[in-house]
Amino acid sequence: MNSLVILILAIALFVIAYICYGGYLAKKWGLAGVKETPAHRLQDNMDYVPTDARVLFGHHFSSIAGAGPITGPILAAVFGWVPVYLWIIVGSIFFGGVHDFGALAASLDNDGKSIGEIIKTNVSKRAQTIFNWYAWVTITLVVAAFTDICAKTFAYNPDSAGLTGPQAGTASMIFIVLAFLFGFARNKLHVPLGISSILGVIFVAGAIALGYFCPVFKFGVNTWRVILIVYIVAASVLPVWLLLQPRDYLCSFLLYAMMLGAVIGVFVKHPSVNMSAFTGFSINGSTLFPVLFVTVACGAISGFHSLISSGTTSKQLGKAKPDGQLIGYGAMLVEGLLAVVALIVICYLSKDGLTSIADGKKLGTPAVVFANGVAEFMNAFGINMQVGKVFVTLAYSAFALTSLDTATRIGRYLLQELAGEAKKPNPVTKVASNMYVATLATVGISVIFLVAGYAKVWPIFGSANQLLAALALLAVTAWVLNKGKHSFETIIPMIFMFAVTFTALVLIIIKNFQPGGFVPLSIIAVVLFVLAILQLIEAVRVFTHKKI
Repeated sequence: MNSLVILILAIALFVIAYICYGGYLAKKWGLAGVKETPAHRLQDNMDYVPTDARVLFGHHFSSIAGAGPITGPILAAVFGWVPVYLWIIVGSIFFGGVHDFGALAASLDNDGKSIGEIIKTNVSKRAQTIFNWYAWVTITLVVAAFTDICAKTFAYNPDSAGLTGPQAGTASMIFIVLAFLFGFARNKLHVPLGISSILGVIFVAGAIALGYFCPVFKFGVNTWRVILIVYIVAASVLPVWLLLQPRDYLCSFLLYAMMLGAVIGVFVKHPSVNMSAFTGFSINGSTLFPVLFVTVACGAISGFHSLISSGTTSKQLGKAKPDGQLIGYGAMLVEGLLAVVALIVICYLSKDGLTSIADGKKLGTPAVVFANGVAEFMNAFGINMQVGKVFVTLAYSAFALTSLDTATRIGRYLLQELAGEAKKPNPVTKVASNMYVATLATVGISVIFLVAGYAKVWPIFGSANQLLAALALLAVTAWVLNKGKHSFETIIPMIFMFAVTFTALVLIIIKNFQPGGFVPLSIIAVVLFVLAILQLIEAVRVFTHKKI
Protein backbone atom coordinates (compact mmCIF):
# COMPACT_ATOMS: atom_id res chain seq x y z
CA MET A 1 0.00 0.00 0.00
CA ASN A 2 1.30 3.44 -0.93
CA SER A 3 0.70 6.19 1.60
CA LEU A 4 -0.20 8.63 -1.19
CA VAL A 5 -3.46 6.72 -1.77
CA ILE A 6 -4.30 6.97 1.94
CA LEU A 7 -3.65 10.72 1.98
CA ILE A 8 -5.54 11.58 -1.23
CA LEU A 9 -8.57 9.52 -0.15
CA ALA A 10 -8.67 11.31 3.22
CA ILE A 11 -8.47 14.76 1.59
CA ALA A 12 -11.25 13.89 -0.87
CA LEU A 13 -13.56 12.54 1.84
CA PHE A 14 -12.98 15.55 4.09
CA VAL A 15 -13.72 18.03 1.28
CA ILE A 16 -16.96 16.22 0.39
CA ALA A 17 -17.96 16.04 4.07
CA TYR A 18 -17.32 19.75 4.60
CA ILE A 19 -19.47 20.77 1.65
CA CYS A 20 -22.29 18.27 2.11
CA TYR A 21 -22.57 17.27 5.76
CA GLY A 22 -21.18 20.51 7.17
CA GLY A 23 -23.58 22.51 5.01
CA TYR A 24 -26.48 20.31 6.13
CA LEU A 25 -25.65 20.86 9.81
CA ALA A 26 -25.31 24.63 9.34
CA LYS A 27 -28.75 24.77 7.72
CA LYS A 28 -30.40 22.53 10.33
CA TRP A 29 -28.94 24.45 13.25
CA GLY A 30 -30.06 27.78 11.80
CA LEU A 31 -26.78 29.60 11.45
CA ALA A 32 -28.11 31.62 8.52
CA GLY A 33 -30.70 33.13 10.86
CA VAL A 34 -28.13 34.56 13.30
CA LYS A 35 -28.08 38.27 12.46
CA GLU A 36 -25.66 39.43 15.15
CA THR A 37 -23.25 37.18 17.03
CA PRO A 38 -22.56 37.47 20.79
CA ALA A 39 -19.12 38.88 19.96
CA HIS A 40 -20.83 42.02 18.59
CA ARG A 41 -23.77 42.23 21.00
CA LEU A 42 -21.71 41.69 24.15
CA GLN A 43 -18.37 43.15 23.10
CA ASP A 44 -16.22 43.96 26.15
CA ASN A 45 -12.72 44.02 24.61
CA MET A 46 -11.68 41.34 27.10
CA ASP A 47 -13.40 38.05 26.23
CA TYR A 48 -16.09 39.10 23.72
CA VAL A 49 -14.08 40.43 20.77
CA PRO A 50 -15.35 40.29 17.13
CA THR A 51 -12.51 38.72 15.17
CA ASP A 52 -11.63 38.26 11.51
CA ALA A 53 -12.39 34.66 10.48
CA ARG A 54 -8.82 34.13 9.29
CA VAL A 55 -7.41 35.07 12.68
CA LEU A 56 -10.06 33.12 14.57
CA PHE A 57 -9.55 29.98 12.48
CA GLY A 58 -5.85 30.08 13.34
CA HIS A 59 -6.60 30.59 17.04
CA HIS A 60 -9.28 27.88 17.11
CA PHE A 61 -7.32 25.30 15.10
CA SER A 62 -4.15 25.85 17.13
CA SER A 63 -6.12 25.48 20.35
CA ILE A 64 -8.02 22.29 19.48
CA ALA A 65 -5.14 20.46 17.80
CA GLY A 66 -2.77 20.13 20.74
CA ALA A 67 -0.53 17.06 20.79
CA GLY A 68 -3.48 14.68 20.49
CA PRO A 69 -3.82 14.23 16.70
CA ILE A 70 -0.10 13.41 16.54
CA THR A 71 0.33 11.37 19.72
CA GLY A 72 -2.93 9.39 19.48
CA PRO A 73 -2.57 7.74 16.04
CA ILE A 74 1.07 6.87 16.72
CA LEU A 75 0.21 5.12 20.00
CA ALA A 76 -2.92 3.43 18.62
CA ALA A 77 -1.08 2.04 15.59
CA VAL A 78 -0.29 -1.18 17.53
CA PHE A 79 -3.72 -2.40 16.34
CA GLY A 80 -2.73 -1.87 12.68
CA TRP A 81 -3.15 1.09 10.39
CA VAL A 82 -6.62 0.24 8.99
CA PRO A 83 -8.69 0.57 12.22
CA VAL A 84 -6.85 3.77 13.13
CA TYR A 85 -7.38 5.23 9.65
CA LEU A 86 -11.08 4.31 9.58
CA TRP A 87 -11.67 5.84 13.01
CA ILE A 88 -9.89 9.07 12.03
CA ILE A 89 -12.04 9.45 8.89
CA VAL A 90 -15.39 8.39 10.36
CA GLY A 91 -14.68 10.06 13.69
CA SER A 92 -13.68 13.43 12.24
CA ILE A 93 -16.69 13.62 9.89
CA PHE A 94 -19.52 12.17 11.97
CA PHE A 95 -18.28 12.49 15.56
CA GLY A 96 -15.68 15.21 16.14
CA GLY A 97 -16.93 17.60 13.47
CA VAL A 98 -20.51 17.34 14.71
CA HIS A 99 -19.37 17.69 18.33
CA ASP A 100 -17.26 20.82 17.73
CA PHE A 101 -19.71 22.50 15.36
CA GLY A 102 -22.68 21.64 17.58
CA ALA A 103 -21.03 23.14 20.66
CA LEU A 104 -20.30 26.33 18.72
CA ALA A 105 -23.81 26.60 17.28
CA ALA A 106 -25.47 26.00 20.66
CA SER A 107 -23.21 28.59 22.30
CA LEU A 108 -24.00 31.19 19.64
CA ASP A 109 -27.68 30.63 20.39
CA ASN A 110 -27.00 31.20 24.10
CA ASP A 111 -25.05 34.48 24.16
CA GLY A 112 -21.68 32.77 23.67
CA LYS A 113 -22.04 30.91 26.94
CA SER A 114 -20.24 27.71 27.81
CA ILE A 115 -21.57 24.17 27.46
CA GLY A 116 -22.37 24.26 31.19
CA GLU A 117 -24.71 27.21 30.69
CA ILE A 118 -26.31 25.45 27.71
CA ILE A 119 -26.98 22.43 29.91
CA LYS A 120 -28.51 24.72 32.53
CA THR A 121 -30.92 26.19 29.97
CA ASN A 122 -31.84 22.94 28.24
CA VAL A 123 -31.57 20.35 31.04
CA SER A 124 -31.34 21.76 34.56
CA LYS A 125 -29.20 23.84 36.91
CA ARG A 126 -28.14 20.70 38.77
CA ALA A 127 -26.92 19.19 35.50
CA GLN A 128 -24.94 22.36 34.84
CA THR A 129 -23.16 22.11 38.19
CA ILE A 130 -22.30 18.45 37.62
CA PHE A 131 -20.97 19.17 34.13
CA ASN A 132 -18.90 22.16 35.21
CA TRP A 133 -17.21 20.19 37.98
CA TYR A 134 -16.50 17.35 35.58
CA ALA A 135 -15.16 19.72 32.91
CA TRP A 136 -13.01 21.59 35.42
CA VAL A 137 -11.36 18.40 36.70
CA THR A 138 -10.74 17.35 33.09
CA ILE A 139 -9.23 20.75 32.28
CA THR A 140 -6.77 20.42 35.17
CA LEU A 141 -5.70 17.07 33.67
CA VAL A 142 -5.28 18.73 30.25
CA VAL A 143 -3.12 21.49 31.75
CA ALA A 144 -1.00 18.96 33.66
CA ALA A 145 -0.50 16.66 30.67
CA PHE A 146 0.36 19.41 28.16
CA THR A 147 2.63 21.27 30.60
CA ASP A 148 4.60 18.06 31.03
CA ILE A 149 4.69 17.44 27.27
CA CYS A 150 5.95 20.97 26.52
CA ALA A 151 8.50 20.98 29.35
CA LYS A 152 10.01 17.67 28.23
CA THR A 153 10.01 18.78 24.60
CA PHE A 154 11.93 21.99 25.44
CA ALA A 155 14.25 20.45 28.07
CA TYR A 156 18.01 20.47 27.60
CA ASN A 157 19.99 17.35 28.36
CA PRO A 158 23.72 18.17 28.73
CA ASP A 159 24.57 14.49 28.26
CA SER A 160 23.04 14.61 24.78
CA ALA A 161 24.63 16.26 21.79
CA GLY A 162 21.26 17.36 20.43
CA LEU A 163 19.94 20.89 20.88
CA THR A 164 16.50 20.34 19.35
CA GLY A 165 14.69 21.03 22.63
CA PRO A 166 16.47 24.31 23.49
CA GLN A 167 16.15 25.45 19.87
CA ALA A 168 12.39 24.89 19.91
CA GLY A 169 12.05 26.38 23.39
CA THR A 170 13.98 29.54 22.50
CA ALA A 171 11.86 30.10 19.40
CA SER A 172 8.66 29.54 21.42
CA MET A 173 9.64 32.21 23.96
CA ILE A 174 10.35 34.67 21.15
CA PHE A 175 6.89 33.87 19.76
CA ILE A 176 5.33 35.12 22.99
CA VAL A 177 7.03 38.52 22.60
CA LEU A 178 5.90 38.64 18.96
CA ALA A 179 2.33 37.88 20.05
CA PHE A 180 2.26 40.94 22.35
CA LEU A 181 3.56 43.15 19.54
CA PHE A 182 1.11 41.69 17.00
CA GLY A 183 -1.87 42.09 19.34
CA PHE A 184 -0.91 45.68 20.17
CA ALA A 185 -0.36 46.55 16.49
CA ARG A 186 -3.71 45.07 15.43
CA ASN A 187 -5.91 46.41 18.22
CA LYS A 188 -4.28 49.67 19.29
CA LEU A 189 -2.45 50.86 16.19
CA HIS A 190 -5.10 49.31 13.88
CA VAL A 191 -2.52 47.95 11.43
CA PRO A 192 -4.37 46.12 8.59
CA LEU A 193 -4.49 42.33 8.94
CA GLY A 194 -2.69 41.73 5.64
CA ILE A 195 0.30 43.91 6.52
CA SER A 196 0.52 42.69 10.12
CA SER A 197 0.25 39.06 8.98
CA ILE A 198 3.07 39.43 6.43
CA LEU A 199 5.28 41.10 9.02
CA GLY A 200 4.25 38.50 11.59
CA VAL A 201 5.24 35.60 9.32
CA ILE A 202 8.60 37.26 8.58
CA PHE A 203 9.26 37.69 12.30
CA VAL A 204 8.13 34.11 13.01
CA ALA A 205 10.71 32.92 10.45
CA GLY A 206 13.28 35.10 12.20
CA ALA A 207 12.33 33.62 15.58
CA ILE A 208 12.85 30.11 14.20
CA ALA A 209 16.27 31.13 12.83
CA LEU A 210 17.28 32.72 16.15
CA GLY A 211 16.12 29.65 18.04
CA TYR A 212 18.05 27.39 15.69
CA PHE A 213 21.36 29.29 15.71
CA CYS A 214 21.18 30.81 19.22
CA PRO A 215 19.39 28.35 21.56
CA VAL A 216 19.94 30.35 24.77
CA PHE A 217 17.12 28.74 26.81
CA LYS A 218 19.03 25.64 27.89
CA PHE A 219 16.89 24.72 30.89
CA GLY A 220 15.96 21.45 32.52
CA VAL A 221 12.44 20.02 32.76
CA ASN A 222 11.56 21.57 36.13
CA THR A 223 12.69 25.05 35.11
CA TRP A 224 10.58 24.82 31.97
CA ARG A 225 7.60 23.71 34.04
CA VAL A 226 7.90 26.88 36.14
CA ILE A 227 8.27 29.09 33.05
CA LEU A 228 5.23 27.50 31.42
CA ILE A 229 3.12 27.85 34.56
CA VAL A 230 3.92 31.58 34.75
CA TYR A 231 3.05 31.92 31.06
CA ILE A 232 -0.35 30.18 31.25
CA VAL A 233 -1.35 32.26 34.28
CA ALA A 234 -0.64 35.41 32.27
CA ALA A 235 -2.47 34.03 29.20
CA SER A 236 -5.53 33.34 31.34
CA VAL A 237 -5.97 36.83 32.78
CA LEU A 238 -4.72 39.15 30.02
CA PRO A 239 -7.19 40.39 27.36
CA VAL A 240 -7.67 37.69 24.73
CA TRP A 241 -6.55 40.03 21.92
CA LEU A 242 -3.22 40.82 23.60
CA LEU A 243 -1.64 37.38 24.03
CA LEU A 244 -3.83 34.30 23.54
CA GLN A 245 -5.38 35.16 20.18
CA PRO A 246 -2.33 36.67 18.43
CA ARG A 247 0.05 33.93 19.66
CA ASP A 248 -2.27 31.22 18.40
CA TYR A 249 -2.76 33.05 15.10
CA LEU A 250 0.97 33.48 14.50
CA CYS A 251 1.65 29.88 15.50
CA SER A 252 -1.03 28.73 13.06
CA PHE A 253 1.25 29.75 10.17
CA LEU A 254 3.92 27.53 11.63
CA LEU A 255 1.44 24.67 11.88
CA TYR A 256 0.13 25.20 8.34
CA ALA A 257 3.72 25.23 7.02
CA MET A 258 4.51 22.01 8.86
CA MET A 259 1.39 20.29 7.52
CA LEU A 260 2.05 21.59 4.00
CA GLY A 261 5.64 20.36 4.18
CA ALA A 262 4.51 16.95 5.37
CA VAL A 263 1.84 16.63 2.66
CA ILE A 264 4.23 17.73 -0.11
CA GLY A 265 6.81 15.32 1.31
CA VAL A 266 4.33 12.44 1.06
CA PHE A 267 3.57 13.36 -2.57
CA VAL A 268 7.28 13.58 -3.45
CA LYS A 269 8.60 10.62 -1.44
CA HIS A 270 5.61 8.25 -1.70
CA PRO A 271 6.56 6.57 1.61
CA SER A 272 5.51 2.95 1.77
CA VAL A 273 3.17 1.56 4.41
CA ASN A 274 5.28 -1.01 6.22
CA MET A 275 2.81 -1.68 9.02
CA SER A 276 0.30 -4.53 9.12
CA ALA A 277 -3.24 -3.52 8.18
CA PHE A 278 -4.67 -5.21 11.28
CA THR A 279 -2.72 -6.88 14.09
CA GLY A 280 -5.59 -8.14 16.23
CA PHE A 281 -8.39 -7.17 18.56
CA SER A 282 -6.23 -7.69 21.65
CA ILE A 283 -2.57 -6.60 21.79
CA ASN A 284 -0.62 -7.31 24.98
CA GLY A 285 -3.71 -6.99 27.16
CA SER A 286 -5.04 -3.85 25.43
CA THR A 287 -8.27 -4.38 23.49
CA LEU A 288 -9.20 -2.43 20.39
CA PHE A 289 -12.47 -1.48 22.09
CA PRO A 290 -12.24 0.85 23.96
CA VAL A 291 -8.50 1.60 23.77
CA LEU A 292 -8.41 2.72 20.11
CA PHE A 293 -11.27 5.21 20.54
CA VAL A 294 -9.79 6.68 23.70
CA THR A 295 -6.21 6.86 22.45
CA VAL A 296 -6.73 8.58 19.08
CA ALA A 297 -8.76 11.28 20.87
CA CYS A 298 -8.21 14.68 19.20
CA GLY A 299 -7.67 13.09 15.79
CA ALA A 300 -11.31 11.99 15.69
CA ILE A 301 -13.25 13.54 18.60
CA SER A 302 -12.23 15.35 21.77
CA GLY A 303 -14.35 16.74 24.58
CA PHE A 304 -11.81 19.51 25.11
CA HIS A 305 -12.88 20.96 21.74
CA SER A 306 -16.39 21.67 23.04
CA LEU A 307 -14.94 23.85 25.78
CA ILE A 308 -12.99 25.84 23.18
CA SER A 309 -15.92 26.13 20.75
CA SER A 310 -18.23 27.37 23.49
CA GLY A 311 -15.59 28.91 25.78
CA THR A 312 -13.48 31.21 23.62
CA THR A 313 -14.37 30.80 19.91
CA SER A 314 -18.09 31.62 20.22
CA LYS A 315 -17.16 34.88 21.98
CA GLN A 316 -15.00 35.95 19.03
CA LEU A 317 -16.99 34.77 16.00
CA GLY A 318 -17.83 37.78 13.83
CA LYS A 319 -20.30 36.08 11.46
CA ALA A 320 -22.32 32.94 12.13
CA LYS A 321 -22.47 32.04 8.45
CA PRO A 322 -20.17 31.04 6.78
CA ASP A 323 -17.57 31.50 9.52
CA GLY A 324 -19.31 29.10 11.91
CA GLN A 325 -19.09 26.15 9.52
CA LEU A 326 -15.54 27.00 8.49
CA ILE A 327 -14.25 27.17 12.04
CA GLY A 328 -16.56 24.79 13.90
CA TYR A 329 -16.59 21.97 11.34
CA GLY A 330 -13.69 22.74 9.01
CA ALA A 331 -11.01 23.00 11.69
CA MET A 332 -11.85 19.49 12.95
CA LEU A 333 -11.43 18.08 9.44
CA VAL A 334 -8.02 19.76 9.12
CA GLU A 335 -7.09 18.19 12.43
CA GLY A 336 -8.23 14.82 11.07
CA LEU A 337 -5.88 15.34 8.12
CA LEU A 338 -3.03 15.99 10.55
CA ALA A 339 -3.89 12.71 12.31
CA VAL A 340 -3.69 10.91 8.94
CA VAL A 341 -0.22 12.39 8.37
CA ALA A 342 0.88 11.17 11.83
CA LEU A 343 -0.43 7.70 10.96
CA ILE A 344 1.52 7.71 7.68
CA VAL A 345 4.68 8.62 9.62
CA ILE A 346 4.42 5.65 11.98
CA CYS A 347 3.41 3.36 9.11
CA TYR A 348 6.60 4.32 7.28
CA LEU A 349 9.02 4.25 10.22
CA SER A 350 7.87 0.89 11.57
CA LYS A 351 9.84 -0.91 8.88
CA ASP A 352 10.17 -4.05 10.98
CA GLY A 353 6.51 -4.12 11.96
CA LEU A 354 4.84 -2.85 15.12
CA THR A 355 3.25 -5.48 17.31
CA SER A 356 3.34 -3.89 20.76
CA ILE A 357 3.57 -0.59 22.58
CA ALA A 358 7.11 -1.59 23.53
CA ASP A 359 8.02 -1.83 19.84
CA GLY A 360 6.59 1.64 19.33
CA LYS A 361 8.67 3.04 22.20
CA LYS A 362 11.86 1.77 20.52
CA LEU A 363 11.23 4.36 17.83
CA GLY A 364 11.09 7.11 20.48
CA THR A 365 8.36 9.30 21.96
CA PRO A 366 5.49 10.33 19.64
CA ALA A 367 7.09 13.78 19.31
CA VAL A 368 10.42 12.25 18.24
CA VAL A 369 8.75 9.77 15.89
CA PHE A 370 6.71 12.50 14.21
CA ALA A 371 9.66 14.89 13.92
CA ASN A 372 11.92 12.20 12.44
CA GLY A 373 9.29 11.02 9.98
CA VAL A 374 8.16 14.42 8.68
CA ALA A 375 11.77 15.65 8.52
CA GLU A 376 12.58 12.65 6.32
CA PHE A 377 9.56 13.40 4.11
CA MET A 378 10.61 17.05 3.73
CA ASN A 379 14.18 15.99 3.04
CA ALA A 380 12.81 14.44 -0.16
CA PHE A 381 12.37 17.97 -1.58
CA GLY A 382 15.57 19.47 -0.19
CA ILE A 383 14.98 20.44 3.46
CA ASN A 384 17.97 19.63 5.71
CA MET A 385 17.15 16.78 8.12
CA GLN A 386 18.26 18.59 11.29
CA VAL A 387 16.51 21.80 10.31
CA GLY A 388 13.40 19.74 9.56
CA LYS A 389 13.53 18.02 12.96
CA VAL A 390 13.81 21.33 14.83
CA PHE A 391 11.03 22.86 12.75
CA VAL A 392 8.64 19.93 13.29
CA THR A 393 9.49 19.71 17.01
CA LEU A 394 8.71 23.42 17.32
CA ALA A 395 5.41 22.94 15.49
CA TYR A 396 4.53 19.98 17.72
CA SER A 397 5.26 21.97 20.87
CA ALA A 398 3.28 24.92 19.44
CA PHE A 399 0.24 22.63 19.15
CA ALA A 400 0.57 21.58 22.79
CA LEU A 401 1.32 25.11 24.04
CA THR A 402 -1.69 26.69 22.33
CA SER A 403 -3.99 24.07 23.83
CA LEU A 404 -2.31 24.63 27.18
CA ASP A 405 -2.91 28.38 27.40
CA THR A 406 -6.48 28.09 26.09
CA ALA A 407 -7.24 25.28 28.57
CA THR A 408 -6.09 27.43 31.49
CA ARG A 409 -8.36 30.29 30.45
CA ILE A 410 -11.32 27.92 30.07
CA GLY A 411 -10.56 26.44 33.49
CA ARG A 412 -10.81 29.97 34.86
CA TYR A 413 -14.19 30.46 33.16
CA LEU A 414 -15.51 27.19 34.58
CA LEU A 415 -14.47 27.92 38.15
CA GLN A 416 -15.95 31.40 37.94
CA GLU A 417 -19.22 29.88 36.69
CA LEU A 418 -19.22 27.38 39.55
CA ALA A 419 -18.68 30.19 42.06
CA GLY A 420 -21.47 32.19 40.46
CA GLU A 421 -23.91 29.29 40.79
CA ALA A 422 -24.15 29.72 44.58
CA LYS A 423 -27.70 30.67 45.61
CA LYS A 424 -26.41 32.81 48.45
CA PRO A 425 -22.99 34.33 47.70
CA ASN A 426 -20.52 33.98 50.57
CA PRO A 427 -16.90 35.08 51.08
CA VAL A 428 -15.59 31.85 49.54
CA THR A 429 -17.65 32.07 46.34
CA LYS A 430 -16.89 35.78 46.01
CA VAL A 431 -13.18 35.08 46.18
CA ALA A 432 -13.43 32.09 43.82
CA SER A 433 -15.27 34.18 41.23
CA ASN A 434 -12.26 36.48 40.94
CA MET A 435 -10.44 35.68 37.69
CA TYR A 436 -7.00 35.73 39.34
CA VAL A 437 -8.05 33.37 42.12
CA ALA A 438 -9.88 31.08 39.67
CA THR A 439 -6.78 30.94 37.48
CA LEU A 440 -4.42 30.17 40.35
CA ALA A 441 -6.77 27.48 41.70
CA THR A 442 -6.96 25.80 38.28
CA VAL A 443 -3.20 25.89 37.82
CA GLY A 444 -2.61 24.81 41.44
CA ILE A 445 -4.60 21.58 41.06
CA SER A 446 -2.89 20.96 37.72
CA VAL A 447 0.51 21.23 39.41
CA ILE A 448 -0.50 18.41 41.77
CA PHE A 449 -1.28 16.20 38.76
CA LEU A 450 1.91 17.43 37.10
CA VAL A 451 4.01 16.02 39.94
CA ALA A 452 2.63 12.57 39.09
CA GLY A 453 4.04 12.94 35.56
CA TYR A 454 2.75 12.74 32.01
CA ALA A 455 2.94 8.94 31.80
CA LYS A 456 0.60 8.49 34.77
CA VAL A 457 -1.77 11.33 33.87
CA TRP A 458 -2.25 10.46 30.18
CA PRO A 459 -4.37 7.25 30.63
CA ILE A 460 -7.01 9.02 32.73
CA PHE A 461 -6.76 12.16 30.58
CA GLY A 462 -7.78 10.23 27.46
CA SER A 463 -10.80 8.62 29.10
CA ALA A 464 -11.89 11.79 30.89
CA ASN A 465 -11.54 13.82 27.71
CA GLN A 466 -13.63 11.41 25.64
CA LEU A 467 -16.33 11.18 28.31
CA LEU A 468 -16.44 14.96 28.28
CA ALA A 469 -17.21 14.68 24.56
CA ALA A 470 -20.16 12.40 25.33
CA LEU A 471 -21.48 14.90 27.90
CA ALA A 472 -21.06 17.79 25.46
CA LEU A 473 -23.00 15.83 22.83
CA LEU A 474 -25.68 15.32 25.46
CA ALA A 475 -25.86 19.10 25.92
CA VAL A 476 -26.09 19.76 22.17
CA THR A 477 -28.73 17.04 21.84
CA ALA A 478 -30.82 18.68 24.57
CA TRP A 479 -30.48 22.05 22.81
CA VAL A 480 -31.65 20.61 19.46
CA LEU A 481 -34.52 18.63 21.01
CA ASN A 482 -35.75 21.71 22.86
CA LYS A 483 -36.00 23.41 19.48
CA GLY A 484 -38.47 20.72 18.45
CA LYS A 485 -36.11 18.98 16.01
CA HIS A 486 -34.77 15.43 15.82
CA SER A 487 -31.08 14.97 16.59
CA PHE A 488 -29.78 11.63 15.27
CA GLU A 489 -26.59 13.48 14.24
CA THR A 490 -25.66 13.89 17.91
CA ILE A 491 -27.53 11.00 19.57
CA ILE A 492 -25.68 8.22 17.70
CA PRO A 493 -22.14 9.50 18.46
CA MET A 494 -23.23 10.36 22.02
CA ILE A 495 -24.35 6.78 22.78
CA PHE A 496 -21.18 5.34 21.25
CA MET A 497 -18.89 7.66 23.22
CA PHE A 498 -20.66 6.87 26.49
CA ALA A 499 -20.14 3.15 25.81
CA VAL A 500 -16.46 3.68 24.98
CA THR A 501 -15.58 5.87 27.92
CA PHE A 502 -17.56 4.08 30.63
CA THR A 503 -15.78 0.88 29.60
CA ALA A 504 -12.38 2.61 29.60
CA LEU A 505 -12.90 4.14 33.06
CA VAL A 506 -13.97 0.80 34.55
CA LEU A 507 -10.80 -0.81 33.16
CA ILE A 508 -8.65 1.99 34.64
CA ILE A 509 -10.34 1.61 38.02
CA ILE A 510 -9.84 -2.16 38.09
CA LYS A 511 -6.22 -2.00 36.88
CA ASN A 512 -5.04 0.70 39.29
CA PHE A 513 -6.70 -0.72 42.41
CA GLN A 514 -4.62 -3.87 41.95
CA PRO A 515 -1.11 -4.32 43.42
CA GLY A 516 1.37 -2.21 41.48
CA GLY A 517 -1.32 0.16 40.27
CA PHE A 518 -1.50 3.93 40.80
CA VAL A 519 -4.38 4.26 43.29
CA PRO A 520 -4.88 8.07 42.90
CA LEU A 521 -5.66 7.40 39.23
CA SER A 522 -8.42 4.98 40.22
CA ILE A 523 -9.88 7.50 42.66
CA ILE A 524 -10.01 10.19 39.97
CA ALA A 525 -11.60 7.68 37.58
CA VAL A 526 -14.28 6.82 40.18
CA VAL A 527 -15.07 10.52 40.73
CA LEU A 528 -15.38 11.17 36.98
CA PHE A 529 -17.48 8.02 36.48
CA VAL A 530 -19.90 9.00 39.27
CA LEU A 531 -20.23 12.58 37.98
CA ALA A 532 -21.02 11.30 34.48
CA ILE A 533 -23.63 8.86 35.81
CA LEU A 534 -25.27 11.65 37.83
CA GLN A 535 -25.33 13.80 34.69
CA LEU A 536 -27.06 11.04 32.72
CA ILE A 537 -29.61 10.44 35.47
CA GLU A 538 -30.40 14.15 35.61
CA ALA A 539 -30.84 14.32 31.84
CA VAL A 540 -33.12 11.27 31.80
CA ARG A 541 -35.13 12.70 34.70
CA VAL A 542 -35.71 15.97 32.87
CA PHE A 543 -36.39 14.44 29.46
CA THR A 544 -38.94 11.97 30.84
CA HIS A 545 -40.45 14.50 33.30
CA LYS A 546 -40.01 12.08 36.18
CA LYS A 547 -38.76 13.07 39.58
CA ILE A 548 -36.06 10.83 41.01
